[in-house]
Amino acid sequence: MLIAFNKPMNVLSQFTSEGGWPGLKDYIELPGVYAAGRLDRDSEGLLLLTDNGKLQARIASPKSKLPKTYLVQVEGVPDEAAIRELNAGVVLKDGRTRPARAREIAAPDLWPRTPPVRMRKTVPDSWIELTITEGKNRQVRRMCAAVGFPCLRLVRWRVGNWSLDGLEPGAWTEVPEA
Repeated sequence: MLIAFNKPMNVLSQFTSEGGWPGLKDYIELPGVYAAGRLDRDSEGLLLLTDNGKLQARIASPKSKLPKTYLVQVEGVPDEAAIRELNAGVVLKDGRTRPARAREIAAPDLWPRTPPVRMRKTVPDSWIELTITEGKNRQVRRMCAAVGFPCLRLVRWRVGNWSLDGLEPGAWTEVPEA
């Protein structure tokens, strides 16, 4: 069984609640499924859960190089040099990232975030679609910051062939494993 879950902001990628933050058990009441990978508490979007250990390992393992696509709202408007740098791979404190696929996009039609993104009147914001094939700790946020565009909102939209299309925040559905 494979479950696609649209993880809301401020929900942990674990079944137990911790530190006042709700866990997956508040949304998913299926025994025997476990998260294949994780999303930080302050990130939203697609989290896959499965009862198949081999599938879980394949999805979560950096060795599989499964592409993960994020919609990223950033502070400022990235120039071509910043997009090129994201595409080439960015040097972070723990080493260079693999090359990514980055492009500027129009603001996507997403659900309102709770709490809302804190905006600054004097600084514009924009959106980037960023696809990576690894999963360093807080990698997308660190990559965007490294090229001068701090992340305001981060939504994982796709993992491999699975996506959030039509899935509201807090909702889940069973999806094909292939």
